[in-house]
Amino acid sequence: MVFQILNKAELCDYYSLNQNPGVSRKLTNRPDKFAYLDEEKITLQLIRYQDKNQVHLNFYLPQIHCSSCLYLLENLRKIDPGVISSTVHFIEKEAAIIFNPSQTTVRKVVETLASIGYEPYISLNDLSAKKPKKDKSLIFQLGVAGFCFGNIMLLSFPEYLGIDVKDQYLQSAFRWLSLFLSLPVVLYAALPFYRSAWSGIKHKYLNIDFPIAIAILATFIRSLYEVVYANEGGFFDSLAGIVFFMLAGRVLQETTYRRLTFNRDYKSYFPIAVTVIKDNKEFPTALPEIKPGDTILIHHDEIIPVDGILTRGSAFIDYSFVSGESLPVRKEIGELLYAGGKQSSGAIELLVIKEVSQGYLTRLWNKDKEEKEHSGSPFFVNFLARFFSVILLGIATLTAIYWYYHNPARIWPAVTAIFIIACPCALLLANSFTSGHFLRIFSQHNIYLRNASVIDSIRKTTHLVFDKTGTITDSSRFEISWHGLPLSELQKSKIASLVSQSSHPLSRAIYELHKPCSSLIPQNFTEQTGLGISGRFEQEIWNIGSLSFTEYRGSASEGTNVFIVVNGQSLGYFHFNNSYRAHILDTMAALGKKFNISLLSGDNDAEKNYLRKKLGRQTTLLFNQSPEDKLQYIESLRLQGAEVMMIGDGLNDAGALKRANTGIAICESINNFTPSSDVIMEASALSGLHRIISFAEKSRQVVLLSFGISLLYNTVGMYFAIQGILSPLIAAILMPISTISIVLITFFTSSWYGKRLR
Repeated sequence: MVFQILNKAELCDYYSLNQNPGVSRKLTNRPDKFAYLDEEKITLQLIRYQDKNQVHLNFYLPQIHCSSCLYLLENLRKIDPGVISSTVHFIEKEAAIIFNPSQTTVRKVVETLASIGYEPYISLNDLSAKKPKKDKSLIFQLGVAGFCFGNIMLLSFPEYLGIDVKDQYLQSAFRWLSLFLSLPVVLYAALPFYRSAWSGIKHKYLNIDFPIAIAILATFIRSLYEVVYANEGGFFDSLAGIVFFMLAGRVLQETTYRRLTFNRDYKSYFPIAVTVIKDNKEFPTALPEIKPGDTILIHHDEIIPVDGILTRGSAFIDYSFVSGESLPVRKEIGELLYAGGKQSSGAIELLVIKEVSQGYLTRLWNKDKEEKEHSGSPFFVNFLARFFSVILLGIATLTAIYWYYHNPARIWPAVTAIFIIACPCALLLANSFTSGHFLRIFSQHNIYLRNASVIDSIRKTTHLVFDKTGTITDSSRFEISWHGLPLSELQKSKIASLVSQSSHPLSRAIYELHKPCSSLIPQNFTEQTGLGISGRFEQEIWNIGSLSFTEYRGSASEGTNVFIVVNGQSLGYFHFNNSYRAHILDTMAALGKKFNISLLSGDNDAEKNYLRKKLGRQTTLLFNQSPEDKLQYIESLRLQGAEVMMIGDGLNDAGALKRANTGIAICESINNFTPSSDVIMEASALSGLHRIISFAEKSRQVVLLSFGISLLYNTVGMYFAIQGILSPLIAAILMPISTISIVLITFFTSSWYGKRLR
């Protein structure tokens, strides 16, 4: 049945990718097995996002295990034309599926997956429960290898200690028992190495498991020959030891790397919060603490972090981060809003119906498809991965030829030990382990990187570009004064209600100064990013913002001002004295000795002389910059060959953050998470930016140190192996020790650098 489906969809290449693609499963004959998915209340619990053109689903598919699965699932649209795209997260065994609701349904998609052997795991009783335990075959194989290895070692004692002539029959029996105990090791426990090696050969590539598979088979064939024909003991203890210790190293690598790579997804959270409304009071609340039933306030230009029902305000949602559609969607009270959308028409209130999914926010963050020039693994790692097995085969061949003419008895132990001792796992994983530890240390200090390649882009930075308002200034410590006509309590409430719709730091500061006594909602709210906001209260049209935006008439003092005009009448303006973040100007001045520094501001140049004095003449200062001006400035620097790091507040800097080689979004207590950034950093960490860059630079030193030690281990081990004086069993024990040493070196060295740089 599966073949007929694949043949009809012209997907029979599936069978050529692996020797045993897919997993044989009994397919149900019940046509109504998934009938419950026709119920809207049930499917709403599975849907991540939906509109009239597309529906987003995430399914856990425990059957995923090989490249054939990846090929088939990512071509699901050929089987079901209603599927727009399907993307597989191989390690997590998850598939993100987008389909057109006018052509197919959730039930049909699930039935299609089940029909080709990938029935999704769906637990509607508790959708927030942990996924079922993943495939533990590697652990079972390690257990079988360990059991057989221990017993073969016991049976091998007579070979090591000697035995009386009258008990020779026992020695022969022990040898045959060892042979039978080795069969589960060779035929089952060693399967991961065979599969990996064979997969590489089919793709004309000798991977790092190829020499291990050769060593296992060669040792078994030689031992089988000695027991059957030569009446000798063979190397079954070494064979079982090789597989056991190799598998132990493999389990260690997978466990460690999984924890390092996905630590950010499941054990930490983005430094963003949202305002929860309780008893008509506002409480900034960390995302993990938000529960279904809470009422949350989403300001203008903020990301919606949870699925919820609109209960107040006018929603105009930009789902471009989720669906790719650039046109915002109007939503009315009572409609469902999905996490990942951005409110673009004032403040709204939501009734939370789902808990925050940090994994979903992470996928949203990583969804950006723009290609940036990251180097990835160092050149020598890529070179080693490609040619290691070829070089190793050459060394083994030359060694065998040499001992053939000098001492044929040493050929077997020498060649076998070479294949085992020269395992390049530690060499190839030095960069991955180092990056993982660095990501972990960054996240512990509220600095969240999109992925490991961002470390390298930070290291390469040559030009730093800072936004001013809300980035190097502290939006919670403005000194504000009012200049103009006296304001009534009603006018203060209207001002506060209008600025509460915006997430701009100056708007937030005014809101904190004049929190409304009564809740007012402006009509026809609009905001021009970086310029100002406007809205209507009954017959009054209020404009709050810059001089050009409000067309304010009257004199004003120099500096940062926010003007207010009602129905064309100028009421006055708020004057702001900037309060810079602690030590940030000293940090920028210190960075200016090593990097080119630029400061971009949407404000006027009233503080130009002060900043020039603090930052030095080498710093570029640009004022009255619109978001488009900032973007063009970043592009001009990159055209000149600069590696640009942009540091902004993520509100009106999204374009510049996206265009920079490294975009850092500074976050405070408000929900201004932006998927356009490469780094999300709490504002308190900004004054340590010079230490952050230095720490990223240390990553290359740790990689080189790990690589050098691992290379030294391989060189010394190879020296003894070529001479035939290193037993295969000792070589198998030393191999995982090498991997453990790399893990320990990267852990302690990166931790030491982290403490040293504070």
